[in-house]
Amino acid sequence: MNESRFAELAKELDAADPLADLRERFVGHNDPAISAYLDGNSLGRPLAATLDRLGEFVTHAWGSRLIRSWDEGWLALPSATGDQLGATVLGAAPGQCIVADSTTVLLYKLARAAVAAGAGRTEIVLDRDNFPTDRYVMDGIARECGMTLRWLEADYDGGVSPEAVASAVGPQTALVVLSHVAYRSGFIADVPAITALVHEAGGRVLWDLCHSAGSVPAELDNWNVDYAAGCSYKYLGGGPGAPAWAYVARRHQEDFAQPIQGWLGAGDPFAMGADYVPAAGIQRVVSGTPPILGMLAIQDMIALIAEAGMDAVRAKSVQLTSFAVQAFDEILAPLGVTLASPRDTARRGSHVTIDHPSFKDVTARLWERGIIPDYRNPNGIRLGLSPLSTSFAETWTGIEAIASELRHAA
Repeated sequence: MNESRFAELAKELDAADPLADLRERFVGHNDPAISAYLDGNSLGRPLAATLDRLGEFVTHAWGSRLIRSWDEGWLALPSATGDQLGATVLGAAPGQCIVADSTTVLLYKLARAAVAAGAGRTEIVLDRDNFPTDRYVMDGIARECGMTLRWLEADYDGGVSPEAVASAVGPQTALVVLSHVAYRSGFIADVPAITALVHEAGGRVLWDLCHSAGSVPAELDNWNVDYAAGCSYKYLGGGPGAPAWAYVARRHQEDFAQPIQGWLGAGDPFAMGADYVPAAGIQRVVSGTPPILGMLAIQDMIALIAEAGMDAVRAKSVQLTSFAVQAFDEILAPLGVTLASPRDTARRGSHVTIDHPSFKDVTARLWERGIIPDYRNPNGIRLGLSPLSTSFAETWTGIEAIASELRHAA
């Protein structure tokens, strides 16, 4: 298929896309200065609805109701938003998800609580290709608690398999920390199989859903997950620095030992008691004052995902990445580019990673042209294809531009 045919195919796919009209609800979708935004897996586009919500919030809830708004809804917002997220995106029943802190802080809280519940077990299992924050936090906990890190190796264009986990877990395994979708390759882990293996060994699992929540369906309850966390500024559209979310299975909430004891995680925070007594349920995950502003945009995106349906979002994601892989095979592979993501759509998230030694410089030139993919060391471009805001046409525009840059450099 020649390049003009790919452009025609992209138009045909956009015309047949049942979610195409939703793209118009995003700020900047028709910005002439940005011909292709392919970095929604790092920072999602904002929704136009959020402009209205933020304005109304400043003038009314904050500007008029002032401190009264804490009693009129703000204090309940973290758990309410968590329940909405659980129902729409995560496959979690009410009372198990809450919005608070950053991903880093929540990973620490959840892992530290899991280790404390581990009855003297001494090992944390994780993979060397996981996102740096996950590895750094677990390294710190291991040193803090006198534990050992047991490392898993992942295929460069894949991720951690159940077989690899089975070979690493044992009677000393307290916690396994893995990502649902690998940040670099986009590999989708077999969450239910891996979780079951860890449980058989007597350990618990903490899943990082930063690169899946909002683009790949999750069934945390049905998968029997122990703990999960993720950010909200990628496919959940919360904006830069938006708060993260945590999931703690109901069966683990009573033994959740909060490592960062703050007043709003206490059972009666306004009693200002002398001693910390944890709140019941998921509220005990909270430490300090909820990040109210950061939750507003998340609510708008959750509502849009609910309108579209997670199954339809996933179907669009598969179509987008399949189109990108097809274009890679015919246009980029002959130019020396390699695919660093799974070909199996059942094992591929919503981004596709391609590698070439010159991609760091290529990415800089693309940004100058208003074509925005994502670069990741050592030499990869990630094509982040956010199902609700990315079109097939702009996906092709980005791939065509990469080919043009490589030919020009040659």
